[in-house]
Amino acid sequence: MMIRDFGLQEFWFLITATRWTLVLTIAASILGGILGLIVALARVSVFPWLRATAAAYITVVQGIPALILLFLSYYGLSKAGYDLSPIVAASISLSIYASGYLGDIWRGAIQSVPLQQWEASTSLALTRGQQYRHIILPQSIRIALPPTVGFLVQLVKNTSVVSIVGVVELARSGQLINNATFQPFRVFIVVATIYFAICYPLSVASKHFEVKFNAYRAS
Repeated sequence: MMIRDFGLQEFWFLITATRWTLVLTIAASILGGILGLIVALARVSVFPWLRATAAAYITVVQGIPALILLFLSYYGLSKAGYDLSPIVAASISLSIYASGYLGDIWRGAIQSVPLQQWEASTSLALTRGQQYRHIILPQSIRIALPPTVGFLVQLVKNTSVVSIVGVVELARSGQLINNATFQPFRVFIVVATIYFAICYPLSVASKHFEVKFNAYRAS
């Protein structure tokens, strides 16, 4: 068996595989964000049964590792007659995972809006929907932005679990190249550098928004 050296072709393979890491992150952010917003609004609903249901959903999702959600989406649904492609199963599982955390982050942001804002909007005879649209959500976005961007860092790193079902993203491509080159230190230093190049700007953005929000509240 011929052992290949780690060169430009292998590096480009890692870069190409990185697109699936980004695709999964974006898909989970969008789909998980939509579901997370529904969960957050349900969590602060005026209906006790809806709040309890949303709280139970958050507890269950946060209590299950992303890998187990992936197994349930890919292997579990196939047993039920739904044969999903690995990338679709990965997107579903990561979206559910994201929704549990984003829903809780955004619930906290909504509840941190001062009570006086609710009372003032109620005195203006605004409907519940108008309160959220014009008063509560604009303020909640400022509060939720730093932890939301910070969570995206965790989401990027958690995309590595999808290699279990055959999705060749960044971590899996590193394993494949290592099997061909037997140069784990060189290969995974490059993999780690690519992850860092993705995650570090998000971490900086999270800190920036946090400082900006604190300055906004202090003003």
